[in-house]
Amino acid sequence: MSNAFCVNEPEWNDIKAADITEQPFLSDDKTLIVPTQYGELSLSISQFGLRIQSDVNAADDFGMLTQAPERLSLVLSGDQSHSTLVAGDYRLEVFAAPLHFKLYKNDVLVQQSATDGHFVRQHRLPPFAKTDKGWLVSLELSYDEAVYGLGEKWGKLDKRGQLIRSYNHDALGINAEKSYKNTPYAWSPEGWNLFVHTPAPVTHGVGYALWSQRAYVCLVEDNLLDMFLFHQDSPAKCLQTYSELTGFAPTPPTWSLGVILSKAYYKDADELLAVAREVREKNMPCDVITLDGRAWQDTDTRFAFEWDPKRYADPQPVIDELKALGFKICVWEYPMISVKNPLYKKAAEKGWLIKDKRTGEAYRYAWDLSPFGEVLTPLPDSGILDFTNPEAYEFWKTSHKPLFDLGIDMIKADFGEQLEDDNMLSYSGDSGNRLHNVYSMLYNRCVYEAADAYCKTGPFLFSRSAWTGSQRYPSQWGGDPQADWHGLAASIRGSLSWGMSGGPFFATDIGGFYKDTRDAELYVRWAQASVFSAHMRLHGIGPREPWSYGDAASNAVFEALKLRYKLIPYLKQTAEKASQTGLPVQRAMALAFPEQPLSHGFEQQFMCGDDLLVVPCVVPGGKIKYYLPKGEWIRFGTEEVVQGEQYREEILALNDVAVFIQKGSRIVMGPDVQHTDMDMSNTTHWPA
Repeated sequence: MSNAFCVNEPEWNDIKAADITEQPFLSDDKTLIVPTQYGELSLSISQFGLRIQSDVNAADDFGMLTQAPERLSLVLSGDQSHSTLVAGDYRLEVFAAPLHFKLYKNDVLVQQSATDGHFVRQHRLPPFAKTDKGWLVSLELSYDEAVYGLGEKWGKLDKRGQLIRSYNHDALGINAEKSYKNTPYAWSPEGWNLFVHTPAPVTHGVGYALWSQRAYVCLVEDNLLDMFLFHQDSPAKCLQTYSELTGFAPTPPTWSLGVILSKAYYKDADELLAVAREVREKNMPCDVITLDGRAWQDTDTRFAFEWDPKRYADPQPVIDELKALGFKICVWEYPMISVKNPLYKKAAEKGWLIKDKRTGEAYRYAWDLSPFGEVLTPLPDSGILDFTNPEAYEFWKTSHKPLFDLGIDMIKADFGEQLEDDNMLSYSGDSGNRLHNVYSMLYNRCVYEAADAYCKTGPFLFSRSAWTGSQRYPSQWGGDPQADWHGLAASIRGSLSWGMSGGPFFATDIGGFYKDTRDAELYVRWAQASVFSAHMRLHGIGPREPWSYGDAASNAVFEALKLRYKLIPYLKQTAEKASQTGLPVQRAMALAFPEQPLSHGFEQQFMCGDDLLVVPCVVPGGKIKYYLPKGEWIRFGTEEVVQGEQYREEILALNDVAVFIQKGSRIVMGPDVQHTDMDMSNTTHWPA
């Protein structure tokens, strides 16, 4: 095993490629065994294509897959130097010296080991190897091939040329590669898909020039390798296949499609109720109001499902008034228990917390206080709930019942990125680094199951951190964007990237989370763009009510919110389709128009559902640049017809949005309402 691998520029010459040490053979009629010096690799073919495993008996302890692949019977021919495997539509050619492969579907080559060569050997990069960091696999990239997916990422949607690490971070912003929601799933418009079934971190050099501009180098940072390679003839079918393997998102309740109002934070019940009353007095469309972290919890003792007695001696009258005003209510949580809360001792004694390998006691998580201060309240040492412990899982789940009985409708499941130390040990026997990513999925699942069991208005939550399978527990929101124009643009890219990674529902913090810049134009453009996202939340540091930004901004945002409610019947149809197909509500151009490559470079614009093309304004001054695909397009709210297959620029007035529908299409529109409990049956169609 080599120590040569590093994330800068690996010493490829020193990494020993896997070789076939004995002739491959069928262990049964559905599994090919390929002996190598790193151990046996097991290969099988199913409806999910080729699966490569280092241990076919390894258990899926975390439930990331929702169904077991139906392995097909294999036909094997050849010898140790060259074997051919045939099953269904797939044919696999396996070669020795070193181990490499070619994968065909219907006799068309769809993927192969990287052909990046060397003067003195066939492969400059090892096609397969096991390094001190984990398993290494190198795949081929065509000269101009794009690659999409890999979770919520803030940069270019086409990951070609990027070094991406599938590792969840409390990113404290959206300005770098670090992100809150990751999955080691990527696809190409050429039709091939790569999915690594693992809880562990995965590093992807996607044509990363420092490694190889012509190869996809995948490092699975684990002793186990479990990789799927499959091909589909459209991006939509790619996402559907991935969702069939890892799970579809259920359709969220209709009320969740309404406006969610929040800020960090409403300091007491008087402020909360004053805002709620003002929302109704001003006829602002809104369905949900949020009590963020400090709004209902004592920061020193959180989190223990307790209302801060200094501010909420009896929360029931507050909840009752919010309900009477027509609000659904969201409360914040995280899976941490302060050492200052008596629950910490109880949970530690019962083994419900992540343990410290060095002491055998509960691990005390010490917060990095450098980002805290005016923006974030310093936090005490905390324990981390161990969701791999069935008793701890059940405790956390059932502890939500009093909240839902009180009238809470929605949970904001924050954090979940704190397992970051290999001195951490879980009930399952996994260390912190191996459990790090999948922990968020287990957390999402637990809270969603609580909502499903106890919430009277239907299960729905917001999660910040997510991993493979988290799409089954909607929805997700995009972390903590900087309150500036770059924050808006990156938030849109993050939502589209998550959508291209199997996550159909997403929201951003309208106006930006930090700091309270009071940029009225930015707030308007962010709200206008978010009308066409799956979920819509006004949130950040400082007030996010429209009137707090001045009359012009308030008027423009009110128009946007009214449009949002008229679109709810259409959004509901789109959400239902997402639950059946895996297609996101917001669809990047490469996903929506795969056969029109000229549109793919326009990564800020997107389709909302099947019919609406949205061009957000992401710079001050109202200037937009966009490309309309072929056909004739009608400008939303007008009779103006615009010819497609052209690039356009224009300046938008503050209250104007650039949204188009293809001529011949129609969408259903709802009535003007203040919230979704009102009568929404009076629908029309546009264009009429």
